[in-house]
Amino acid sequence: MALLASVPPERARRTMRAARAEVDLGAVAHNVGVLRALVAPSLVCAVVKADGYGHGAIAVSEAALDAGADWLAVALIEEAAVLRKAGITAPILLLSQPRLGDLTAVVRYDLRVCITSPVAVELLANAAREQGKIVPVHLKVDTGMNRIGVAPADALALALDVVKRPELLLEGIFTHCAVADEPDNPFTDEQLDRYEAVLAKLGDAGIFPSIRHSANSATAIAHPRGRYDLVRVGIAVYGISPAPGLEGTPDLRPALSLRAEVSFVKRVTAGEGISYGLRHRFESDATVATVPIGYADGVPRRLGLVGGEVLIGGKKRPIVGVVTMDQLMVDCGDDHIEVGDEVVLIGTQGKATITAEDVATHLDTIAYEIVCGIGPRVPRFYPRGND
Repeated sequence: MALLASVPPERARRTMRAARAEVDLGAVAHNVGVLRALVAPSLVCAVVKADGYGHGAIAVSEAALDAGADWLAVALIEEAAVLRKAGITAPILLLSQPRLGDLTAVVRYDLRVCITSPVAVELLANAAREQGKIVPVHLKVDTGMNRIGVAPADALALALDVVKRPELLLEGIFTHCAVADEPDNPFTDEQLDRYEAVLAKLGDAGIFPSIRHSANSATAIAHPRGRYDLVRVGIAVYGISPAPGLEGTPDLRPALSLRAEVSFVKRVTAGEGISYGLRHRFESDATVATVPIGYADGVPRRLGLVGGEVLIGGKKRPIVGVVTMDQLMVDCGDDHIEVGDEVVLIGTQGKATITAEDVATHLDTIAYEIVCGIGPRVPRFYPRGND
C-alpha cells in the first residue's frame, strides 16, 4: 500500500498501528465526475477543510483537481497554507473571514477570501497594497442561517467599499443554505429569494460579481436553482449523501474505510460485566475480541451503548460496554476468533457493510461528524490500485 495524508510517507510506511483509514482516491475522482455532470455548467469547488473531512486534504485535493474540480475551499488559512506548500496552485476559497491580524497571510498565499466587515476590507486592501497584489474578495451574505455574513440590507454598502479599492476585486458574492437537506422545507427558497434580491440591488448599482454561489452539497443536488456559477461540494466528494435518501443524489461511492485488527481474545461467562463502569453484562458465555482503537482515535465512547457494531469474519458484531481511550471490545458469541483477524468499523467485509451513515444513526448525529472525527493517530493509506 501507498500512503498517506496526515503524516509523511516515510513515517507512514513504518507505522506499527493495526488501526488505519484507507482512502479510495478513485472513488473521490468518480464522485467529482458525477457531480460535475450534475451541476454543469457551474464550476465545481471541492471543499477540503478539516483535513479533507478526515480523508487527507492534500491527497483528496490532488485527486479532485485531476478529476475536473475547478476550485478548492477551506475554513482556515492554515489549511490553505498546507495545500500551497504541497504545490497546489488551484484557486482556494477561504470560507470564513479570518482574524483581522491574519489578512496579510491571505495575500501571501494567494487566496480568495470571505469578507463580512468594513474593517476587514480596509485592512485587506492595505495588505494587498503592501505586497503589490490584487486580492479576489467574496462577500458573504447572511440570508437566514445566522452564523456569519453581512446582513442583506448592508451588502450593497460593503460591496461599494470593496469595488472602490484598486487592490481588491469583488469576484464573488455568496450565501449558505441552512436546510437544503430537507427538500420540502420552503426556507431554502426564502434564502435564495433574499440572496437574489441582494444581487439585484448590486446590479442596479452596476456591480456584477462573476462568481455567484450558494450551493453546498445538498443545495447542489436537490435545488438546481441554487447552483448559479459555482457549487461548493463537500461531503458528496467523499461519497456520502448530505442526507439519507436525498432525492436526486447521484451515484456516489464512499471513499473511506476504517479498519483494525483483533489484538486480544478471551471467553467471559454469563453475568460478567465489561469495560469501565461494567455497564454491559453478558447474558450468556461469549468470546470477546479486543480491538486497539478507541475514542482517542475518533470512535465515540458511547458507541457500544447505543447499538454500534463492527465487522469481523464478514458478520456484524456488537461493540459491548463503553469504548475506552485506545481500545474497544466486541461480543463474538461462540464464533472462533483469532488475534490478527481484520475488524472493519466503516467499510465492507465480505457481503456485509457498515457505512459512516450507519454509525451516525446509532449516535443520532450526521456522517460528517463521524469521518471528520477520525483522529490523527490513525494513519491514512491510499491503496495503489485506486490512484
